[in-house]
Amino acid sequence: MWIAKRLLSSIFLKGHYSLFCRPPSSLSEYELRFLHCTCCRSSKIMISGLDILNAPVSSELCQEKDKPLDSCYTTEQRAVILQCLNTATESDLEQVKLLRGRKAVNIVKYRTAHGPFNSLESVMNVPLLKHKSAVIVFDSILKPTDKKERKKGKVHLAKFIRPEVDRALLEDASSIVSIVCGTNKIAWTHMDRARTVLDWQQAECKSFMKGMYMASDYLEDISTVISSFPPANFFLVEKPSISPQNTSLYPVLVHLRTVEAMLFALLTPAREPASPPKVLNMMRTAVGRHFNLIVGDCRTSGAETVKKMMTESVMKQDPRVLFPHDLVLKHRNSFKMSSRNRGEELCDALLQAVAFFELLQE
Repeated sequence: MWIAKRLLSSIFLKGHYSLFCRPPSSLSEYELRFLHCTCCRSSKIMISGLDILNAPVSSELCQEKDKPLDSCYTTEQRAVILQCLNTATESDLEQVKLLRGRKAVNIVKYRTAHGPFNSLESVMNVPLLKHKSAVIVFDSILKPTDKKERKKGKVHLAKFIRPEVDRALLEDASSIVSIVCGTNKIAWTHMDRARTVLDWQQAECKSFMKGMYMASDYLEDISTVISSFPPANFFLVEKPSISPQNTSLYPVLVHLRTVEAMLFALLTPAREPASPPKVLNMMRTAVGRHFNLIVGDCRTSGAETVKKMMTESVMKQDPRVLFPHDLVLKHRNSFKMSSRNRGEELCDALLQAVAFFELLQE
């Protein structure tokens, strides 16, 4: 009994470096807590002692690209990261920063083909995941950003919709027509507020980028396309991201600006000066960022994202986008890599419409 009392007093005695008394250092107080996996909230690992999530991670330890990723994190942190990457579904992975879109698809494909990740370095073998982006992903798994904080970082809708329109008018829109112009075709998507695809088409324009870019020829082709557009509250025309300083693409830029101007002129009805515009520009780069399709300064193809949406529309009860069965059958082979007539404009028109409604909800 005397031994037990001495033991307890040595444990709890203030000033001694015992089990529940921290030594004189800058470390946080010891406490029992759980590490939660960002993707699998039901899975948790009990730890004791230091605040593992607040320990120094990538921003301080992984600045050098040659430094092994596994050495930047503690054993507990590595366990949480690997558990998430090995067990999370594709939709769960998309909730992690930088994993929305093709990166989440690539992670699932890689672990299916090669088995679970056994180290953080092995994650670098996944396409599109390099050292810097992998560090951001790992940190996001360990310390997920609060939803309110994420919303503060979002670009306001008015910054990539031009001309500016009252947000309430945009939110009241029952349907829109999203229009994307290519070098030889125009594609459009008619979508309602519930993100149901009402129409999805493209048309070839034989006069585009031919000869002297005759305005009369352009006008005839564009007028024919516009005659097929359904009525809608707004028409969204993609704003190309080609810089005028890129002289090699100047002919393409002139072509796209010409089509853009004609679409605005033909789709804009006579209106009072104070009335809101019906034809709007939506920035191509903004849509790319929304779907995580920006690599460096370039936007990559959204074909995989669209194919995933089409698959979910058939397989899931509550899909992100609802496609009518006939449109799925019509366009299911339109986005193959080997196809000479790959429907990039179709992809972009659809993604632009989806981004418009999703950004309005944020």
